[in-house]
Order: sequence, then structure tokens, then C-alpha cells
Amino acid sequence: MNRRERLMATLRGDVVDRPPVSFYELNGLDQDPQDADPFNIYSDPSWQPLLELAGEKTDRIILRGLSFSNVLPDPIDEIAEITTTQHNGSEFTVKRVKAGKRTLTTRTRRDVDVNTVWTVEHLLKDTDDLRAFLDLPVPELGHEPDPGPVLETEAILGDTGIVMIDTPDPLCLAASLFDMGEYTIIAWSEPKLFHRLLERFAADLHRKTELISEMLPGHLWRIYGPEYASVPYLPPALFREYVVRYDQPMVDAIQRHQGFARIHCHGKLKAILDDIVSMRPDGLDPIEPPPQGDVTLQYVRQNYGGDVVLFGNLEVSDIEQLPTEQFADKVKIALEEGTAGEGRGFVLMPSACPYGRKLPALTMRNYEKIIDVVESF
Repeated sequence: MNRRERLMATLRGDVVDRPPVSFYELNGLDQDPQDADPFNIYSDPSWQPLLELAGEKTDRIILRGLSFSNVLPDPIDEIAEITTTQHNGSEFTVKRVKAGKRTLTTRTRRDVDVNTVWTVEHLLKDTDDLRAFLDLPVPELGHEPDPGPVLETEAILGDTGIVMIDTPDPLCLAASLFDMGEYTIIAWSEPKLFHRLLERFAADLHRKTELISEMLPGHLWRIYGPEYASVPYLPPALFREYVVRYDQPMVDAIQRHQGFARIHCHGKLKAILDDIVSMRPDGLDPIEPPPQGDVTLQYVRQNYGGDVVLFGNLEVSDIEQLPTEQFADKVKIALEEGTAGEGRGFVLMPSACPYGRKLPALTMRNYEKIIDVVESF
């Protein structure tokens, strides 16, 4: 089987020659060592062998966002005044939104040696900010989906992998407006107000999902954000209120057009697995093992794997820290638990990726070991 065939057969629940293996965001396509951007950590020579390994040996799953022509992807950008400055090797972005008599402000920071964006000030600080935000007019989004990035990526990939359409859910967009402490307080204590915020984002996301899944049928999707309502942040009853209620229409739209909906949820799953599976998704990731999570891959496979493709469950901290032979045992356990007994399918995959500019030699050896173990499984 070629790599595309292997991935698509796994999604359908068909027999494959071996379990697919993905390095998650690392795919040897999106990471450009030649990009001179000072914030491009992949320009460091230490990354080159891993990027080549990902491109040549993994079953590549390339993430592409919900792209609309002439529309910025961040809904805040539609109504914000944005300024960007650089200082001491870091980039700072400030977004200010006029909301009645209030000015809502959010600040982010990027550092040259770390591949992430830190939110140092969140847009909404309290319920008064939230009410002001809700009074803002909803941006007009009368544009059509732009399938170009997906189709262009598929042409480049050929038979080496597939494109996965990537989208937040309403909860992700809502919760990320607050710091975690304020979010949980408002979600607990102001459910009617919080539902208004979710409904604001859901109207747009549900429309986008329907349009894009109709335009690009048969694709794998990743829906991220449900972990914001997992234990210990919120109880299962609110997971049903804030995730199932708003993500179910997205899952249904994707599947209505022969697509595959994968739910992305870090952390503790045991108390919410029944609710996740009630949405009838096609996949679940990354199923983190204890102590990061609270269920084993074996448990999920035995109790829920009949209808859901499982993606996981290697911890990136193990890739970065464990001696290679000890790490190899973790890979073997994941493969054995992910494929044991009856089940729809399994894709071996880390929970995240390294994000420092210098890739340590141990990390490289452990990525190589993943491929060695999979190819001999």
C-alpha cells in the first residue's frame, strides 16, 4: 500500500498492511529550512534530518485551516486595530477592539527560539467585557470557501499522504478569549451568558463546516477545543452543554459529505468518553497515557474502538527525555494496545511536537526509533 491508501483504508476501517505512523504537525512539507524568517526554528540545521525522515517515512497528514476567500481566519481580526512591534528578538502583537465605551485589548508574544505564540493578555477579563463583546456586530462573512490551499497541497503530496482540514469548535474560540481561570468561573457561573458567546461563534463555524465539507467531500477533519470542558476544568454535564451541543452539527455536516470527523482532546478523557462517542466521530486523538491522561489506549480500544479510529498515544516529553531503548518499549506498547482485538483502526502518533530551535540528538534518535519499530511491527 502507498501512504495515502494506508491512511484512507484506516479511516474506513479496512485492513491495512501496517498501522500508519504520523509525526503530527511535522511532515517535511510545511517546515521550510530555507525560510529566512527569524522566527522559523526549522532553519536550524539540527532539524533537517527529522524533516527528511518525516517527509520520506511517515504517513503524512497535512493540516489545512478553514480558508475563506478575502476573510482573515481570526474572527477578532475583523473588528480589531492591530499593531506589531519587535524588541530584543521578540515580536509583540496588540489587538484593540472598541466595544461601546470599553476598549478590549489582547497581547501576544513570539520568541525567535520557540515555535509558539504566547498570549500575555487575554481580550476579555470579566463578564462586563463579555457583555460588551456580545453587543458588537457580527462580522459579515458572505464569502465562499477557498479550496485552493487544500487542492494545491494534495497535488504536492500525491500518494504520500492526505490533507486534514483543521478547525476550532465554538468552545475553543470562546474559551481562548479569557485566561483559564476567568474562563472556568464564567463557564460555571454564567451559563446563559456563555451560551450566547458560543452561539455567536457556532453560527459562523457551522456554516463554514457545511460549505467546505460539501465543496471538499471525503476529507479527514480535526475539530479542536473540547479539552476546554474536560475534567478538571468543567464537569461532564457542562461538556455536554458546551461541546456535544455545538460540535454535533459539525460532525454531522462532515459525515453528510462522506468526510471523517476527528475529535482532538488532550488530558483526562474517562469521564467524557461516553459523551465524545455519542457524537459518533470517526476519530479521536491524542489519547494521552497516564499521568497526563487518565485512560490507557488499551481501555479506549476495548471499550470504544469499534467505531472510532484511535490516534496516539506517544507523549512528546517521552520522545525528548527517555533513553532510546526505554522509549522503544513505549512505542511497542502503543502499537500493541492500539491494534489489539477488534477495532476500526489505529494511527501511531505523538501528542505534540518539539518547539525549540535546537533539536537534541536524543530526540532525533527517538523519532528514528518510532519508524524502526513501526516498520518491523
